[in-house]
This record gives sequence, structure tokens and C-alpha cells, in this order.
Amino acid sequence: MPACLILGLLYAWLLYKQPVNLSKTFRYWLFAFRALVVTIIALILLSPLFKSVSHNPQKPLVLILQDNSQSIDLFKKAPPSIGPDIVVDDLSGLKKTLGSDYDVQEFHFNRDLADGLTKDFNGKQTDISKALHQLNDRFVNQNIGALILATDGLYNQGSDPQYEAKNFKTTIYTIALGDTIAKRDLLIGNVNYNKTAFLGNDFEIEVLAEAYQSKGENMHLSVTEDGRQVTAQNIPVSSNDFHKVVTLKLNAGKKGVHKFNISIAPVKNEISTQNNNETIYVEVLDAKQKVLLLYASPHPDISVIRQSIESNKNYEVKASLLSELTAAKPGDYSLVILYQVSGKDNSIIQNLLKSKVPVWYVVGAQSDLSAYDLDQKFMRISSGRQEMQEVFAQPTIDFTAFTLSDSSRKKIAAFPPLLAPYGSYSSTSPGSMLLKQRIGSVETTYPLLAFGDEGGQRIGVLTGEGVWRWQLAEFQTYGNHHALEELFGQGVQYLTANANRQRFIVYPAKRVFDEGENVLLNAELYNDALEMINTPDVKIDLKSEAGKSYSFLFTRNGQSYQLDAGTLPVGEYSYTATTKNGAKQFTASGQLTVKPLNLEARQSAANHQLLNTIARQSGGEMLYPNQINRLADLIRKNENIKTVVYEDKHYSDIIDVKWVFVLILGLLSLEWFIRKREGEI
Repeated sequence: MPACLILGLLYAWLLYKQPVNLSKTFRYWLFAFRALVVTIIALILLSPLFKSVSHNPQKPLVLILQDNSQSIDLFKKAPPSIGPDIVVDDLSGLKKTLGSDYDVQEFHFNRDLADGLTKDFNGKQTDISKALHQLNDRFVNQNIGALILATDGLYNQGSDPQYEAKNFKTTIYTIALGDTIAKRDLLIGNVNYNKTAFLGNDFEIEVLAEAYQSKGENMHLSVTEDGRQVTAQNIPVSSNDFHKVVTLKLNAGKKGVHKFNISIAPVKNEISTQNNNETIYVEVLDAKQKVLLLYASPHPDISVIRQSIESNKNYEVKASLLSELTAAKPGDYSLVILYQVSGKDNSIIQNLLKSKVPVWYVVGAQSDLSAYDLDQKFMRISSGRQEMQEVFAQPTIDFTAFTLSDSSRKKIAAFPPLLAPYGSYSSTSPGSMLLKQRIGSVETTYPLLAFGDEGGQRIGVLTGEGVWRWQLAEFQTYGNHHALEELFGQGVQYLTANANRQRFIVYPAKRVFDEGENVLLNAELYNDALEMINTPDVKIDLKSEAGKSYSFLFTRNGQSYQLDAGTLPVGEYSYTATTKNGAKQFTASGQLTVKPLNLEARQSAANHQLLNTIARQSGGEMLYPNQINRLADLIRKNENIKTVVYEDKHYSDIIDVKWVFVLILGLLSLEWFIRKREGEI
């Protein structure tokens, strides 16, 4: 800056030190003009930064979040109490009452967040925690003054909302809707059962029967199998808050998939009968499927794998040291698990592999990777050195062979690392990875657990050892092994699904779908060599009990078929799928159910204690519908709810400031005019 000023003064002095036709006054003015212009031009050439400061006031945000689930209207208090429609009107009027000093924005929710208030009350699921999380994400780092949450406190999806509410750094006012007194209702709370049973055996189902405000009634519980009643019980209701687990014994008298309807007869003045019925499917099998688990030396993983598989009573695991194995007939086993062993120099394993019995490989520090690559072509592992590295499990989203529950996927992603061989991995089957390797925080494309089909033989590969750590971690955190049991159970079920070598099979992703849930079906077609193919088209007709038909064409997915039939109306459906390979015609049939989603009818007593806790922990207050008119005063008197002024400092190059060039042009023009007028030009 001083150098630029000196340059300007020197330039002006040289120009105006001896002018002939200028008076002293004009000489001084022109000297100043030229010195200033040269100084500014020199500054521009140096590219200095120009600082500008602006102040942006932001009004406090007042967010209104309204519960739009069915329970709000279904279990409302009787008149003369204020109904939910009036509550919505009162909340809508809050924007006008607060005036222009506040930015009021309105939302409603059931399973997800949506803009505006509504009087539909048609949401079939309630997730308060998710709505709070979505709202907080939308207005992160903004001036949220207050949150108004109008709900009955009942939720049937997501986590406890009071923990998510703590993430809101603002005052929360809750509007307590609904009635804390439970309504007269009988319902089936839950059904525990095994999805499979064995022919000729008895099996049990456990039904949680609940009754509210029905003391003295007789609850009639009945079970029908494929439309025929097989058992019934009368249960006396001894209290107004009645819960009882009823164990029912049934018989697996016929092979195949059987549908059981469990129902409770309605009683007089019952508020809802939607929750009085439940449908389950049980598959009756001829015998247990046997699994052979081979290993070269003892390892804690062996016991974990065995326990996880045998948690499903359909499977029986024989674990054996490879050195002690004297014989194994391929027809005796539905699946072989090779734990860090290969078929190299072992004729028994080689015969098993040639028979195309399903195989699950587990790779670890003891594995001979070159021998492993010779046993199969499904997955290759190239490693130049015998080193292991820690890898975490990262569930994928494009795996379609079978599904894991969301809770199990979250648990597995948080499990401790396994030890996997250091090297590069490649798989011949796209979309086969259920779990991929995550090294530290870096997600790789290397498979950790993959399943597929190779020439008619189903194969699974786990490329790491140490699942005993997963078992300990899950039990320590959750007190159970559900995720591990589901992972191995689903894997074994997929690998053994076609043990009877059916040429054409069609199966739904599950037998019972919730209302509004997309109905997914899978199909597999095998040629004469029992190789999976998907060249021919596969058609399917779904038929409802009312006789309405829905026709679809399967899409090809990898080597198999998949169909997303979208959402179907509530009811029972039978399906028949057909395809043709060469001159041979194939047909497969089955049944599925789309059940009404009656989660909102399972709880009738509002949870106002939860709402009071959420409000108090934020410094707010719980209000009842007739107190909504107090909200405006509470917000105005809250000193934490105020306009915030944000100071925005902006730096830019002086060359970007337009008025500087206007100044230069103006000064040069004025200098030229004076010199012209005085005869210097």
C-alpha cells in the first residue's frame, strides 16, 4: 500500500512539475487526481482482498409436528373432549397468532415425515423417532426456537423417541392426544412358532392373548388349518389388563406348506376386531437335513457355527476332524461346510464336490489358497504372502438370493473384525455378495460372505475366520445370538433349498406380507445337467380368494428370476407359475397372504408419560388439546426463542469491485476535461 501511494505521487509529480498553461490551483487538483488513479491501478495489479460485512437476521423457527396415524382418531376421547380435527385447526391458527416475528412451519408424520397439517389420520404405522430425526436433519444449523409435537405417544416402529428428542437443541412443547384409559379390546399380541415341522410329529405354537377392559369375559381362541378347525380354547379374562401366553399343540400330519389361521372371537362393544386374527405358514418336512462340518484342527469357530445352525431344529450338524473322517456318502448330507480345508489329497472330499452337493467354504489362516482355487471357480483369492488382516463386515444392498432383517444387518455391521487373507478377491457371479470387506473406515469391493450357483452346485464362501468374536459381542450387547443365528440359518436354507433337485421352483420372499408391502417372489429353473438357467420366460398368475387374477412376467436376475408384484389388496392368494425349456413344460404353485396392517389397533391407551418426559427434558411443557391457546404466550415469554443475527464476512478481490473502475474512469475523464479546457492538450 505505501509503495503504491509513492508510485502514484511520483508519477503525478513528474507529469505536473512544470505545466505551462495551468494555474497553481488546477495543478494541485490534477496532481491529486493522477496520483489517486495511479495508486488505485497499482493496487489492482497487486490483487488485494476487499472485505465486506453483512448482517442477516433469522427469525426463530417454530416447527409443528402432527401425528397422522390411525390411533389418533381410533382411540380419541369421547365428547365433550376436543377431537383431533379441532386440534389440527387450533395448531393451524398458531401461525396467525404468533405473527410475523416467527417463522412457523407445519409437518405431519406416521411412518415418514411430510409437509403440512392433515386431518386424514390414515397412517398404518407410527415412527416418532424417525420423524424427529428427519425434521432435525432438515433444519440443522438453523435458528429452531421451538418444536410442537402433537401425538398420543404411541409408536410401533423405530426406537424410543425421547432419545432422538435430546438431539433437538431447542424447547419442545408436547400436545397430549388420545386417552390414557385403555378401551375394551381383545387381541393377539404375538405368535411364536417354528416355520418348519417334521412329518408325523407334534409341534407347538405360542399365542400371546391380550384383553383390556374385559374382565369377566370368556376369550374363545381357535386355530384352523387350511380352513379346518384343529384346536380351540376358552380362556377366562381375570383382569382389565389381561395378558396370557397360550401354548397350543398341533400335529404335522401331511407334508407340504400349511396355512394356520389363529383367531379370537369378538365380544360385545369391542372397539376393534382388526387385531383378533393372525395367519402363519408352517412347512412340514419328511426329516431333518444333515450338515457335515469338516475342519483340520480345533477352532472356537466350529462350536459357534454348529450352535448357530442347530438353533433351527430342521438341521442336524455332524462336526468332524478331517483326519477322523473315514467315509461320507454324498446322499447322506444336504450341505458340506469345509472349514479351512480343501479337497487336495482327500478322495472323500473330492467325491463330495463331484456330486454337486452344496458346499460352504470358510477361509482362514490355515487355508491352502491354491488348493481352494482348484476346488471351485466361484471366487478366486490371489495372495503373494501368508498374511492376515482385520476386516469388518459391511452388508450390501444388491444381494437378492435371500434377505436379512434390518436389525441383523445393523448388528453385523457393528460386529468386531474377522481375520481374512491379505490379497485380491474376484467373484464370477455379480450380485452374489451379502457382506463385503471394510478395512478400517474404507469400504472395499472384496467379498467377505458370498453365495451363488456354479454349474448347478450352490456355493457359499466366508473369507474370514473369527465368528466366535461375533457371538461374544452380540451376547454382551444384546443378550442373545439372533443375528448370528439368522445369518447362518438363512445361508444354510439358501444352500439346501433345492436339495431334492426340483427342476423348477417358485417361492415368495416370505409367506405373509404386510398391507402396503411389495410382494416379492423368486424363481429358479434348472436344465438337464442341473445347471441354473434363465433363458425361457417365466409367467405367473396370482389369484385372490374373490377370484381376481393378477398376471406377471418374471424379470431375469443373475442366473435366476425375480418378480416385484408391487402392493396387492389384503387377502389370501394362490399362485401358479409356468415356463417351458425345450419341449418340457414346468409348473410350480403355492400360496401367500397379504394381511391387514393393524399395528395401530394394538395399543389403545395413550402414553402421556413419554410426552411429559420429552417436554421436561427440553425445558418445555406438556399441554392438553384445550390448552393449545397457551402456546403463543409460552413461546413469546421464552427468552431462548429470539431472532438471531448472523454476521457474514465476505472477502473478494478488489478487481471484482465495479465501483473502483467507475472511480478511475471518472477521475481520468475529469482530468482530461480540465486539461483540455486549459489548453494542456
